[in-house]
Amino acid sequence: MSGFHQGRPPRNKGLRYPPDPPTVEEIIAVMRVAGDRPDGLRLRGLIVVVWRAGLRISEALALQESDLDRTRGAVLVRRGKGGKRREVGMDRWAWDQLEPWLSIRDRLPVGALFCVLRGPTRGRPWSPSGIRVQLRHAARAAGVRRRFAPHQLRHAHAVEMSREGVPLVIIQRQLGHADLGITSTYLRGIDNTEIIHAVHERPAPMIPASTGLLSLR
Repeated sequence: MSGFHQGRPPRNKGLRYPPDPPTVEEIIAVMRVAGDRPDGLRLRGLIVVVWRAGLRISEALALQESDLDRTRGAVLVRRGKGGKRREVGMDRWAWDQLEPWLSIRDRLPVGALFCVLRGPTRGRPWSPSGIRVQLRHAARAAGVRRRFAPHQLRHAHAVEMSREGVPLVIIQRQLGHADLGITSTYLRGIDNTEIIHAVHERPAPMIPASTGLLSLR
């Protein structure tokens, strides 16, 4: 019933989850399962913004329609962690994926970018708990066998940019971290297989051509 858990701390309060970002294939699978109905397009839009712009869930839910600048490829975060304001980038593919939701959002009352679709609270901000439930259900339906939460998508953003060779300081500013140490923890999600492959493919050690020749006399 509505309000049954009101005032109770969430079961996962205080728990820390290791960086285990979903793969691109898993994220796309969840987006496909979400479907093309308004609820699904809203979920897909949220996934895209958190994943491809690296936003915190609180930052994504605080977005207004006017915070988007597709011409420049920019998203304005008016109040990030610690009340800090920043502007982040989002790629062209992400803007294309967000467009179907924006078309629906235009027909709803002015307000939060990701909002309630029906009822007396129509147009008001979508709740974080509702988002997490929908994400879990979509991930289960897509056959994703790992925790699929908004913060994991933010980790995926950091790891993917690192793999693409984006400088660490740019990743730091994109994520809105106070220092590089925090950003570095996000990159622990790089798969062990990738690390093993990188080390395994190292060239053999180089030695001077004359080394050992005296012993052959």
